[in-house]
Amino acid sequence: MKIKDIYKVREIAGETLVVEQGKLQSDMTKVISLNSTALLLWNELRDTDFTLETAANVLVSHFGIDPAATADAGKWIDALTNCGIIE
Repeated sequence: MKIKDIYKVREIAGETLVVEQGKLQSDMTKVISLNSTALLLWNELRDTDFTLETAANVLVSHFGIDPAATADAGKWIDALTNCGIIE
């Protein structure tokens, strides 16, 4: 899977948000805010093809946590997939 190129992360009013580039108007009913862990995954995995295992390994290596991080990585992937950001 891969994060679609049309989506970028921007800091707006102190929040880290995912925005769709190239649209004249934004649908503000679908604001996607990233916490620091979600932003870490975004930064590490953008512009690459990745798997659930790859995302979990980012969390394991960065935080030194148990490989059971697959569940947390899966939640991140599910959330972005449901929003149409991951293809």
